[in-house]
Amino acid sequence: MANDAPYVFAVGIMGNLVSFCCFLAPVPTFYRVCKKKTTEGFQSLPYVAALFTSMLWIFYAYIKTGEILLITINAFGCFIETVYLVIYITYCPRKARFFTFKMIFLFNVGVIFLVVLLTHVLAKERTARIELLGWICVVLSTSVFAAPLSIIKVVIRTKSVEFMPITLSLLLTVSAIMWLAYGILLRDIYVTLPNFVGITFGTIQIVLYFIYRKHTPGKDQKLPEQKDNATNEENGNTAVSSENHAANSGGFVDIEIGEKKEGKKVEEAQKKQDQTENKTREGSSQLQHN
Repeated sequence: MANDAPYVFAVGIMGNLVSFCCFLAPVPTFYRVCKKKTTEGFQSLPYVAALFTSMLWIFYAYIKTGEILLITINAFGCFIETVYLVIYITYCPRKARFFTFKMIFLFNVGVIFLVVLLTHVLAKERTARIELLGWICVVLSTSVFAAPLSIIKVVIRTKSVEFMPITLSLLLTVSAIMWLAYGILLRDIYVTLPNFVGITFGTIQIVLYFIYRKHTPGKDQKLPEQKDNATNEENGNTAVSSENHAANSGGFVDIEIGEKKEGKKVEEAQKKQDQTENKTREGSSQLQHN
């Protein structure tokens, strides 16, 4: 088998290590969630999508057989994404909790069951089954990698990289490179194609960072409308970190965007409240003085 070659196994191990770091990227986010006992308004969809893609790739590796390195990283992905979702469901508002359960049932139960059913009904032979399932993985994983389009749009519009963490972008790009190399060495086009897309979008983000990193946007470039558009695009896209994967590039990035914007809104509200209180105190002092 191709993956018996030591260099192939070594590349797969490196891919596992980098993807492991990608999966752990949201840990600080959920630490804050547990500490504040609130989800701060960000969405659960990227985590539902991450769990979905991990389950899908485990099934692909199981059908293909011998792909232990795909199974290990995606098994960890299933575990950590489940932990994230449990924490999210525990502290999110009731409406968000209902939406999350609905998405979990739709994707992680309904779609996975449909994929398993189709691969067994439409493809009787193992080779045909691998091809059908492989192309399903390619289509869905490519859709996930397209999620960074939202943050790229925000960066170009505002000419600011404030909401695009370069460290995470680099990490996700390296992960995609590792899995692209692994797919090429295995001659597995289904692992190769999505990561080629991931590298493309990751490279665009890195280039934009170096173009706009020294640019200081004016206040008129950070209009609430722009932030709302970014939030709406975030809600409509799934971004995910993972293995074929290196994930989700934009998913966690988008989540951090939502959190930063939410934090700014809270700070602005607090400033307005403080200004109102100061004016009230000044008015009272003037009345007493008169």
